[in-house]
Amino acid sequence: MARILQAYVLRETAQTWFVTTLVLLLILVTYQFTEVLGDAAAAKLPRDAVFHVLGLTSLKLLAVLTPISLFLSVLLSMGRLYRDSEMAALMACGIGPARLYRSLLSLALLLAAGVGWLSLVVSPSASRTIQEIAATAQAEIGLDILEAGRFVSLGDTGAVLYAEGVNRDGSLRDVFVQRRNQDVVQLIIAKRAWEGEPREDGARLLRFADGRRYEGAAGSPRFNVMSFAEHGIPYEVPDLGPDSLGPEGKSLAELWTSDSLPDRAELQWRLSSPLTLLMLTLLAVPLSRSAPRQGRYTGMIAGVMVYLIYVNLLSVARVWVERGDIDPRLGLWWVHLLCGASGLLLVAYQHGWPRRALVR
Repeated sequence: MARILQAYVLRETAQTWFVTTLVLLLILVTYQFTEVLGDAAAAKLPRDAVFHVLGLTSLKLLAVLTPISLFLSVLLSMGRLYRDSEMAALMACGIGPARLYRSLLSLALLLAAGVGWLSLVVSPSASRTIQEIAATAQAEIGLDILEAGRFVSLGDTGAVLYAEGVNRDGSLRDVFVQRRNQDVVQLIIAKRAWEGEPREDGARLLRFADGRRYEGAAGSPRFNVMSFAEHGIPYEVPDLGPDSLGPEGKSLAELWTSDSLPDRAELQWRLSSPLTLLMLTLLAVPLSRSAPRQGRYTGMIAGVMVYLIYVNLLSVARVWVERGDIDPRLGLWWVHLLCGASGLLLVAYQHGWPRRALVR
């Protein structure tokens, strides 16, 4: 009988977890899809890699969502059992806290192993792959990222470009360029501009046709004016993103052998994902307890507040480790210990263990 009841509790929690995870994942993936499409439209990502990047991002989101989805599923499923008086019947059949946790332990350990794999192996690999895709797009883009009617900085060359429009062949129409080298200002006004063949040193060239070049010192009334049929200047494509992911993109082996404080903080952050799932499961059971006539979501408010405090404490502890404000050996572990101790105290208090000990 006890095994049947434990399987019932496990099935209720697992079904609720699956639905909760699916809903949360769909919401976040939809939001990420708009961002990925925006990056593809801005040439930060190749358009044919949109769904590849979205899939990698979904795996990273799954590592973050699983702990909170299991926490919410335990609150919802256990709360329903309390509300419908099923928990009272279960306890009358001998299902106490130990058996209740035992029924949830198999699901929690399985999900913790999955979250650990996603956090330690899959997420950093996905971050590196996304960075490589973005770097490839960065190397292949050209003037197609320039939008007509907007001033655009051409990398670190000190040049600013403005184009009135874009022709069908991809060339720019009615172009204005300003270049500044210390006190010398150079202005180029041309009917048309396009990307020329790269030079031998790999520098890109911006070619102009039918225009004039003005050059002189800033504030001086004397400028050299030159009309040209064709002219060219070197340019750089604007930097569209960071060159390195930092600790986020490093492998587990690299973080394990590193003495850098940001790397140690990142390692502890990744290891915290499965621990967070287990600690939240421990807390969810006592937080889900409610009277039969109380509202369905009575424990949800307290549960969400506990989750926010827990996650914020982890974030603060991570920053402290990165800054060296706290001993890395203590790191983020004190937050998990505090959470675990709070969960055990709640379970003990709700079942009257301290009071029984005092009476005896």
